[in-house]
Amino acid sequence: MDAAASPSFPVRYKKFSIDIKESKINIVICSHDDQFMIIATEIGTMGTIMHARKEEGMLNNPTFNVSVIFGKRDEPMLVACARQLIEHISNSGSSKPLTLSLGLKDHSMETLKGIVSAVIQNKLW
Repeated sequence: MDAAASPSFPVRYKKFSIDIKESKINIVICSHDDQFMIIATEIGTMGTIMHARKEEGMLNNPTFNVSVIFGKRDEPMLVACARQLIEHISNSGSSKPLTLSLGLKDHSMETLKGIVSAVIQNKLW
């Protein structure tokens, strides 16, 4: 995994690549003032774009809402990936929402777990 990070201009970010199942996946994590943006692509384009956020309820248990903004709406594993990331972000103390873009050929559990793991290891929250 090769990684590069910028200090602050225009936004803090990290970019790196991982290899999963003989495919190279490029990942960029950006920390904007009002949200996080994560792009993971092996096809060189944005792919399916999702928005995930934590919603505080009247009770103590928060809920997490993931909506597909653009792309494949019938891929529950992509939504699960976004949900895992927003839960991790929230449990780490940040209340910022997440915009996640997944441009992948392979939507298998192994690929998505690898992406979640790599993002958590290189987190900006």
